[in-house]
Amino acid sequence: MDSFLHANLPLAEAAKSEGIGWNIFVYSGLTFAIVFGFVALARKGLKGRVYTSLPTRLAEHLFLFLEGMTVNVIGPQGRKFVPFLLALWSFIFVGNLMGLLLPETPTADWSLNIAMAVITVVYVQWEGIKANGLVGHIKHFAGPKLGGAMVVISGLIFVVEIISELMKLVSLSLRLYGNIHGGHLVRESLDTLIAGIPLGGLLLPLKFFTCIIQAFVWTILTCTYLAIATAHGHDDEHEGDHGGHGHEPELAHA
Repeated sequence: MDSFLHANLPLAEAAKSEGIGWNIFVYSGLTFAIVFGFVALARKGLKGRVYTSLPTRLAEHLFLFLEGMTVNVIGPQGRKFVPFLLALWSFIFVGNLMGLLLPETPTADWSLNIAMAVITVVYVQWEGIKANGLVGHIKHFAGPKLGGAMVVISGLIFVVEIISELMKLVSLSLRLYGNIHGGHLVRESLDTLIAGIPLGGLLLPLKFFTCIIQAFVWTILTCTYLAIATAHGHDDEHEGDHGGHGHEPELAHA
């Protein structure tokens, strides 16, 4: 834990000292406008049986991609999380992409990223409580049930897990900030190497790829967090559907 904090301390300090200031509201508003505008165009193409509109087809492919990812990580019950993951991916991707066309981008500001991280982690906890109940969700932080003197181990596991949940805020926000803001710094450095020649433009293909990857990383991590938080509740439901005989499906497949 200490090594993680020391390794990210310079980046965290830089995130506090640098940002886009009050422009964060302008660029965030522009990001929302682009996302909602695209959604409006995509919805217009839903009227026909065959989707011929390009925005509609792109939205369909993105939805199916995220749905497939969610089902693979969480299971069929994970489909209900797709709208939340779609909203995250869309905002982060458009925010990242804005940095390719404009001098600033909202995802290069740590304050916005930490806010998105808080929303993500709170949503995960909420879904965990809905799946397992408040007591059950709290119990899962203590690991497997131990008796006797081993209760002390459960207490230590509980503390470590709570700290781990809080560190998700740091890891999610700083990962996105570091990659997007770092890309801006590298581009600006290349532009100053030779006067009048914007060498930073050579990084545009790589930065576009980074825009996609960072949006994907945030959503796949959120998907994994949801799988862990809701797994216990779905296991109980699965056992209940089979009369408590948890091994019957395995025997049937065997």
